[in-house]
Amino acid sequence: MKPRPLWSSGYRPFYLLGAAYAPLLVAGVVGAFAGVVDLSAVGSAPPLWHGHEMVFGFAVAIIFGTLLTALPSWAGTPEVQGARLMLLAALWLLGRAAFWAEPWLPRGVTAAADMLLMPALFAILAPQVWRVANRWYLLLPLILAALTLANGVYHAGILAGDAALARAGLHAGVYALVVLYVLKGGVLTPVFTGNALRARGRGDQAAFLLPLEVLAVAAIVLLAALDLGGAPRLWVGLAALACAVLHAMRIARWRGWRVGSEALLWAMHLSFAWLVIAFALKAVAALTGAVPENAWLHAFTVGALGLMMLGLMTRVVLRHTGRPVHAPRAMQWAYAAMFAAAALRLAVGVHGLGDDAMALAALLWAAPFVVYLALYAAMLVAPSLPRSGPPRQG
Repeated sequence: MKPRPLWSSGYRPFYLLGAAYAPLLVAGVVGAFAGVVDLSAVGSAPPLWHGHEMVFGFAVAIIFGTLLTALPSWAGTPEVQGARLMLLAALWLLGRAAFWAEPWLPRGVTAAADMLLMPALFAILAPQVWRVANRWYLLLPLILAALTLANGVYHAGILAGDAALARAGLHAGVYALVVLYVLKGGVLTPVFTGNALRARGRGDQAAFLLPLEVLAVAAIVLLAALDLGGAPRLWVGLAALACAVLHAMRIARWRGWRVGSEALLWAMHLSFAWLVIAFALKAVAALTGAVPENAWLHAFTVGALGLMMLGLMTRVVLRHTGRPVHAPRAMQWAYAAMFAAAALRLAVGVHGLGDDAMALAALLWAAPFVVYLALYAAMLVAPSLPRSGPPRQG
């Protein structure tokens, strides 16, 4: 029997859940700053709790929705839908409920509930990816395993009362997301840009340079190993600087400035600009100490990841529901708000602007997801429109 629209493709429930979770997280953080919400009762320190839910709660929902949709389109794997998709969504909800109920649950229950989702997704996707002809897709199970391990390290730190270990788990999770972002976003962005350039007679897609692609990913893995392994700051700084240079070279080849009239594309190109900024900040922090150590984290999670998520979420829902791929004006303002949120959050950390600026940055980050829900929530639960012509990738 054909599943209901909501359970017909991974982007539908996970984009809905992730976009709805974003303002809920911000409400908790802003409420804590205002003294309305008390996060002191959670088992982990409030900053760690917030960081976990941003990475392994919110971000994972959007990323998993994108992966579950992209793999059938690009790798030809079977669609994960119906009961299996319901199970994944239920496990995500179970983990979020356990985190919000953490003060009232027995010790260890939150960790157990939260650790179920990624192994379940691994069990579903790994056999499918193993049969794909393109062996590059085998990197996906490795990244999922790294995310699972990072989440486990976080929970081990919380259960042991070791904040440093929990923080290391969060940072490892961010590095896993950086690698996934670079691999997936680094394919989609030049492909979509090439399509736009050809349509406008402005050129073609940049040629795929395998040595540069491999070097760009290897540099991130090296940076993660040095940073998480406690290597000397000079080594970490030089590795981060190498990442900034390599990825600046990589994205310059895509010629994003030639498709500036396409809001969906400039959002994706600006997200990669934030990635370069993040690596540069990491280098500056390690080599000079002129900026806080966590400045690069916000440049990536808010600027790079936030803009890429919004761009892909817009494209995917429009493409896969049979609608023209065009970002309406409200969504373009949402992209601008995300860019402003990243800039303000960075300024808060570097210049110590205070709680009011922090709250404003959080609201600017959440607002685009509210706009997204207002525009596209109905499309996520309704049947797709008939497509004219063969379906296209993306």
